[in-house]
Amino acid sequence: MIAANIGKIFLNSYNEKYQSNYSAKEFFIEKYYELFFNHNKYMMSAGNSPLENPKISWDKMRTGQIPYETVEKRKERFEKTIEKIETKPADASIAIGFPTLDFSAPTSGQITNMDLPLKKEEMYLSWIGSGFGIGVQSGKDGLSLLFSNKQILLDLFEGWQVYRDYLNSTPGLRGNQINTWNGQWIAHRYDKLSYDAAYPTASFNPFGTMKDGGMEVNTQLWTKVLIGIARSYPETTLTAYIYSLGQMNITVGFVPFDLPRIRQPYELYNKYFGTTKSEQIEQLFGTAIGFTKACQMGAIGVNALEPKGFRDCMYKGVVPKYNPADEEKTINFNTYQIWLLAMLNNEQLWDKAQKIATTLNAYSLSDKNAKKVKSQEVSNLLASVNKKQFIESLIDIVKGSPEIDQLAEIAEIIHTMPVDNVPYFLTLIRFQYAVVNKKS
Repeated sequence: MIAANIGKIFLNSYNEKYQSNYSAKEFFIEKYYELFFNHNKYMMSAGNSPLENPKISWDKMRTGQIPYETVEKRKERFEKTIEKIETKPADASIAIGFPTLDFSAPTSGQITNMDLPLKKEEMYLSWIGSGFGIGVQSGKDGLSLLFSNKQILLDLFEGWQVYRDYLNSTPGLRGNQINTWNGQWIAHRYDKLSYDAAYPTASFNPFGTMKDGGMEVNTQLWTKVLIGIARSYPETTLTAYIYSLGQMNITVGFVPFDLPRIRQPYELYNKYFGTTKSEQIEQLFGTAIGFTKACQMGAIGVNALEPKGFRDCMYKGVVPKYNPADEEKTINFNTYQIWLLAMLNNEQLWDKAQKIATTLNAYSLSDKNAKKVKSQEVSNLLASVNKKQFIESLIDIVKGSPEIDQLAEIAEIIHTMPVDNVPYFLTLIRFQYAVVNKKS
């Protein structure tokens, strides 16, 4: 029924924007069906509805192994679908997202013996709303997102005709990928560097090659989709319904997205290191846990954008070597630093971490002892994982350093910091120390 609600929101927005007065049935027949199903290649699977022809293999049709079906056959299946919607009770075969009435089927959840006041209009709306699922990379589950935001729905609708044009003009392109297409389209549509409203498909290549030589729409990274939305809707929190419909239906539920916090690490990276490699940078954030596990947090913000391999840096003290001559390693190194700063949510700590790192490096370099006692004291300090260890290690350094005031300030910063932030800040100091030490 979620799809029906999304369909209603979109239809109201569409009628308002285009000054029309479509009912759900009229829009389904005149717009939706014509785009999605009244062609040799569908934009999405029609499931168990009469619209789907179970005797046809769409891949074999695409590769020319079997002939395209006739217009008459399509019309016959369309009329059967309309008749079933108008005369039969709502179920999964004529209403997207509704349960099957077969109690033994794996999609028979939420069955009730109550006579719910379901209107025929809701069945048509469910079809319309189902076309707005945004498919993202999420492991084997293939999850999709449904947003109720009016403008996102209208922007997705713009992409429907583009997808239809590609299907009609590209014989080897397989169909039934509307959700995957929506993910690619919305990421492109909200990419201010590449999207041109006058030439909407310029700099846009969402396709990949299949094993049989055909083409398909590649699944977009979930981080790419979300950062595009976050940049387009500043200072906003949006909630998405996350799900997967197939032989087994998966419902993750409603998950809020903290768009300002999602946007923050990208903005910080641009501020401190520039935007010359934005595509590569965007592929690093959110690689540690994946989208499915991120949803399990209950809400998605900057913590879900943790880059892969970071935990070794924070919990094992393994900081990558800083090598400004290696561009790829430098980008990875800086990505870790920026995510730490975003998690701390306090830009002043960037300068403070640099100052601490510079002080510690100067102390280490002042070591004239062949046993390198001061260097070892700094190493012990940098290995600290909590307040107690850090303060205790700092005491040894205070005894041998003239920079009493600066070291006292360091102690105060750590002592007054929230406990949850301490491991992140200590890790940021390690990264900054690696940079200062390399330069010295």
